[in-house]
Amino acid sequence: MAERKIRVAILFGGRSAEHDVSRASAANVLRSLDPDRYDATAIGITRDGRWIAVGAGNGAGTGDSALTISPDGPQLALLPGGQGRTLALGGGATGVQELPAFDVVFPVLHGPNGEDGTVQGALELSDVAYVGSRVMGSAAGMDKDVAKRLLREAGLPIVPFVVMSTTAPISYDDAAGALGSREVFVKPANMGSSVGVSKARNAEEFEAGCRLAFRFDTKILIERCVAPIREVECSVLEDAEGRVRASQLGEIVPSDKHGFYSYDAKYLDADGALLQVPANVAPAVADRIRELANKTFAVLGCEGMARIDFFLHGEQAFVNEANTLPGFTDISMYPRLWEASGLPQSELMDVLIRHALERHKRSRKLAFERE
Repeated sequence: MAERKIRVAILFGGRSAEHDVSRASAANVLRSLDPDRYDATAIGITRDGRWIAVGAGNGAGTGDSALTISPDGPQLALLPGGQGRTLALGGGATGVQELPAFDVVFPVLHGPNGEDGTVQGALELSDVAYVGSRVMGSAAGMDKDVAKRLLREAGLPIVPFVVMSTTAPISYDDAAGALGSREVFVKPANMGSSVGVSKARNAEEFEAGCRLAFRFDTKILIERCVAPIREVECSVLEDAEGRVRASQLGEIVPSDKHGFYSYDAKYLDADGALLQVPANVAPAVADRIRELANKTFAVLGCEGMARIDFFLHGEQAFVNEANTLPGFTDISMYPRLWEASGLPQSELMDVLIRHALERHKRSRKLAFERE
């Protein structure tokens, strides 16, 4: 008798400025799942938060650069305590229909309302296995202010920063004075893919950068610009037994016309940056960065996977941020680094799904009542 396929629900889209990146990532994940082992269903989250059934089977999205979400498709709701069951809210003749239970959910969501612990909390309530970090690790990794303070407390090297909120503004002169640099980066505290990030060299650019960043968050970071600097990334993976390993390193070299690895350089300009895999980094420095990546993974409470980004100034490495649901597009560094480290993307999917299933099995053995 043939072994039953593992039923996987891929969540993508979401209420985030990174919605389109998520659609491209989800298509790549779907195409990477072995159809002989997995029965995959794609579930898109619209920009207004509705969950829509996109399609079943690994054929969905084949040959496309991104998955699409039909606004009039069957709407779904996740049932708390339903062990992965979803409720199809298809009106008319279809009525209300309960779908078979999913074995595991694979969130392919980037940014707020998906990578920050919100969806992870909903999945915990539904008692379903899911890929990636749980609530705490997701939230800590998403909030750059919280993450950097945790890393600083643990003694890991970070670039100096100050925080500004909508209720506690900071002038350009005060920020530059605190950071010891007239050139700074301004970025939303809770966002990824370089959305809302800008460089400021004077008060006018600073004010424009703050206005941009505040479009995406009520809290923003101002960081010292360290130059010259290289951007290096490392993929971290945890297997079903809890063993954590770091990949080879990759380097991002933005083109001169962008100045830094902006959203446009990543996703809109085919010549916006050069991705070098493996990075041309001295072996001792590379080993140090991999060690820092594993430590960052542990300090922030990450699980399953994360891409840890670094700034490299000479031989001094600074932890920039942790991405707990990194991109899986055809140009994304996380799967490319594992490919270069000898782990093809189809096998990477296997490791991530096995980790999710085993973690869920272990968590269900925990006691929830006093004897």
